[in-house]
Amino acid sequence: MLLTVDVGNTNIVLGLYSGRGDSAELVRDWRMRTDARMTADELSLTMRGLLGRYADKVTGISALSTVPAVLRELRTMLSRYYPNVPKVVVEPGVRTGVPLLVDNPKEVGGDRLVNTLAAHHLHNTACVVVDFGTSTNVDAISAKGEFLGGAFAPGIDISVDALASRAAALRKVELVAPRSVIGKNTVECLQSGILYGFAGQVDGLVRRIIKELVSGPGERVEVIATGGLAPLVLNESETITEHVPELTLLGLRLAYERNITGGRPAAR
Repeated sequence: MLLTVDVGNTNIVLGLYSGRGDSAELVRDWRMRTDARMTADELSLTMRGLLGRYADKVTGISALSTVPAVLRELRTMLSRYYPNVPKVVVEPGVRTGVPLLVDNPKEVGGDRLVNTLAAHHLHNTACVVVDFGTSTNVDAISAKGEFLGGAFAPGIDISVDALASRAAALRKVELVAPRSVIGKNTVECLQSGILYGFAGQVDGLVRRIIKELVSGPGERVEVIATGGLAPLVLNESETITEHVPELTLLGLRLAYERNITGGRPAAR
């Protein structure tokens, strides 16, 4: 079974796949908190605890980390506890088949890279990927599967925390839709601004990116949402066409297949 490990700034997401190629299936996924002080031993212990009965069934590992301190411990953990297991750590130089049409390809994070790989695998057309994480990443992918760049914006949690800490009369609230856009109390005003404000921000960025992305009339562009905070704004967005919560894990699986099994994943 293939273990995929996505280390983000806020959470570490684990996914376990059985099979390979078009027959591969995501059996389980788990989410744990990212701690930049976590050691390799702690990381292994926590992962094995979550994997439970699957812990000794891992036959391959594909991982990435956007947190340098955790990346170092992740490498140590993989070499110490999985020395004989084939593994791929996605970073500059790892073969993914994704052309990076940006000024400095080494700056592109592994999460954006595998998201591009997965999105093009799913649709084989021009795509925009909106990743709702610590930051909100809006990335453009050409119809040929090329990574073209994108836009960053502060994530939902960061913005809510900043607002609560800088405004004495405001506080963190449950992120659910209020009765109406026009809030009738402080809580509803905050909920309206957060949910509808972020949905409007994403829609505005996506529309502008699509204008630059399409080369002719009638060209189809898929807009894919992923990331742990995506469900908060899915129902309010006018541009998102699909929600793929396991997009990054899928990309990690595809990257593993390209590098370890030598296979070239066929587009669906």
